[in-house]
Amino acid sequence: MKNIILASGSPRRHQLLNMIGLQHTVISPTVDEDSIKNSDPIQLAIQLAELKAKEVAHKNQFDLLIAADTIVVLDDKILGKPQTETDAFTMLSLLSGKSHSVITGVTFVNKKMELHSFYVESKVTFSELDNTEISSYIAGGSPMDKAGAYGIQDDLGSLFVKRIDGDYYNVVGLPINQLYNELKHFSPDITEGILRQNSPLNSKV
Repeated sequence: MKNIILASGSPRRHQLLNMIGLQHTVISPTVDEDSIKNSDPIQLAIQLAELKAKEVAHKNQFDLLIAADTIVVLDDKILGKPQTETDAFTMLSLLSGKSHSVITGVTFVNKKMELHSFYVESKVTFSELDNTEISSYIAGGSPMDKAGAYGIQDDLGSLFVKRIDGDYYNVVGLPINQLYNELKHFSPDITEGILRQNSPLNSKV
């Protein structure tokens, strides 16, 4: 069995890898994300993913390491994770009735310490939100650990999204389709293992 590490504390990314049958160990990076300053959201997402990947890679042995970082961008303004409920209210008010980008940078590292990074961008459009809807969502605590102060997979967060142009799973936190296609070139033995594990032929005697 391959030793695969997910260098992320995100439970959503953990669940998505489980969904496709990619067995892995979770190790949360302890990097200072504020140390990376970049006004280009695509480059920032990739740099943060690489920072997380390198930090965990240097302390562990593995066959494949996966790291990711998701950024929400509205009108060229990067919306990170809210620090307070007031921050969350402000972010959700800004997103109300508008379209924004969700960019996820992903980095792979193999046991030779070779890196491969890519990104995926999705467009998300919110319905108009009133103050009661925003306050009710914040009261549940869900926005506080998410870029842009919302999660599309949440109970109320899902109600706010009017339209998605692009990969839904990218908005959740990990672009599964592109991850798989990139892995086919970077580490084909891993993708072959995914297919074998999920094949019904494996259950036949």
